[in-house]
This record gives sequence, C-alpha cells and structure tokens, in this order.
Amino acid sequence: MATAQVNGVTIGYDDEGGEGRDTGRPTLVLLHGHPFDRSMWGPQRAALASGHRVITPDLRGYGESTVVPGATEFATFAADVAALLDHLGVREFALGGLSMGGQLVMECYRLFPERVTGLLLADTFPAAETPEGKATRNATADRLLAEGMKGYADEVRGKMVAPYNTEASARVHRMMLAAPPEGAAAALRGRAERPDYRGLLARVSVPCLVVVGRDDAFTPVADAEAMHAVLPDSALCVIESAAHMPNLERPAEFNAALRPWLDRVAAAR
Repeated sequence: MATAQVNGVTIGYDDEGGEGRDTGRPTLVLLHGHPFDRSMWGPQRAALASGHRVITPDLRGYGESTVVPGATEFATFAADVAALLDHLGVREFALGGLSMGGQLVMECYRLFPERVTGLLLADTFPAAETPEGKATRNATADRLLAEGMKGYADEVRGKMVAPYNTEASARVHRMMLAAPPEGAAAALRGRAERPDYRGLLARVSVPCLVVVGRDDAFTPVADAEAMHAVLPDSALCVIESAAHMPNLERPAEFNAALRPWLDRVAAAR
C-alpha cells in the first residue's frame, strides 16, 4: 500500500507486478465502483501482476484517499487518475473499471484518449442520468449523510452480489460499510451530473472488453450488448452465476476474460 499527494489530496493506491517495468506488456489501471475501494480488485492484482504492472487507486472520498465533502465531478476523479499516473511515471496504460468505475473510464478516455491503450467496461452503462435518476442519486446522498452507510448497504447488498455467492456478498458488504458517507455522497452528486458517453464510444480506437454478470440487475446484459454493438473493436463476455460484481463473484472467469483482451492491447501497441 502507498499514498501520493496529487491535486491537493492524498490518493491511496497499490502498484504491483511488472518486475523491472519493461515487460512489453501493458500497464493495467483499474478503477473501483461505488461505494467500494481498491481492495475490490484483489483477485485481479493477484492473477495478473505476474505479467503486468497493475495499479489500483482509491478514488478520492474512498478507502485511504482524502474525503472531500460536497460534490465530486467526474472530471475531478479523472484528473486525479491522470495526476497519480504522472506521479508514477506511467504515460500509457490499459484502463478498466466496474459500474461507476466504468463510467470514469469513459470520462478518462474523453479527457485524455492519447494515454489509454485499451478499455475494460464492466457492469456499467454510458448514458447520462435521467431527471428521475438525478433525483434518486441526490436523495441517496442526503440519506448517506444523515444515516451513514449501513441501511443503504443492507438494502443494495442483494443486487450488488447474487445471494448465492455468499463469500463475495460478505466481502462486498464489509466494503460498503467501511465507505466514508461524505465521500460516497460526493461521488453520487457528481455521478448525477455526468455527461452522456454514448457518442464517445463510437469513436473509441483501442481494443475494448465489455463484461457483465448474467444476473446483474443494475446494469443488465442488454446494456452490455448495446455497448459492444457500438464500440468499433470490442469483445463481450457474459459471466454466468454472477450479478453486479463478477470480478469478486467469479474471479477465475473474470480474469480469464481479461487475458485475451490484454493480449489484444499489447498487439495493437
């Protein structure tokens, strides 16, 4: 574990693998979703760091990173990612994220596409928030500030992870309970105002992988299929017996999907 001072805040991160850092394999950066932290990528770090440099930051407001109350715009999250990678001396990288993290991947590609060599979009969707969705995000933010994380975590647990995946469910529940309410609320308010990325996806020029759990109720398979259809160079992987967190529910299957995508990224470079 390490921390870096960037953009006036502390960012916690893990930076593993790629011994010697001149492997010819793409550096992989993974962004967590809401309301989680970088520990959600533990199975991917363990599986991939033998051949790749794998960097997993805590977004501001989560984990070991600074909590900034109010609203955190997606452009601010993206600027933190860019600044951290500058700090680490990483110019180009394959970039992946799950749920809100996947939307932040799209924001990063919008702002600095020249640095991104591949996209992983897991259990996410590109559309802007609807008026009803904005109201819900802001109401949830108000609730987190008033009540803390427990009631929310208890309610969404069964959608985040399929109930039959008991070990992953317990792990995800612990992460949600540990999330700082002020940071989670700030992210929700920023997420409510995110742009529409659907037009951007049609212009993506790097190898992409779209992954979704078969039983995901938040971002169903149809959303993943729609992204796959629009992206010029993409593969689609639907992971059986998983809901919104297939990287933790079915890590072996998730990791197996990442390897050929990373091969495609390396070949494209």
